[in-house]
Amino acid sequence: MVTGTDLLQGKHMIEANMSWDLLLGVDVKAYGTWARKAAETMAKQPGMIEFRASRNILGNPQIRISGMWKSLADWAKFIEGEIWRALEVELRNYATNLQIELWGPSPIIVEPLRPAK
Repeated sequence: MVTGTDLLQGKHMIEANMSWDLLLGVDVKAYGTWARKAAETMAKQPGMIEFRASRNILGNPQIRISGMWKSLADWAKFIEGEIWRALEVELRNYATNLQIELWGPSPIIVEPLRPAK
């Protein structure tokens, strides 16, 4: 069984998903510049394993980023730190409806399953 203590101690990775919509009339070029800078900054954070960005083909929310973190503690250090605060302030110039979801491993299927080769 995966416990909260296991997640804090780094025994299991977590996935942090953030999603948002762009403000109407946003300067898409300026947003793109900010997004590339923000992605590079986030990918370099201690405990970050993988960073992905996606767009919603069906509509809203328009943007989702997913980060795989070594532990909940690593993510917490990032989200409570100055780097995220600065990124979030800038993001609010371009986006609305910011949502954050944290996902830990399933207590039933803890490891990923992949098709046989």
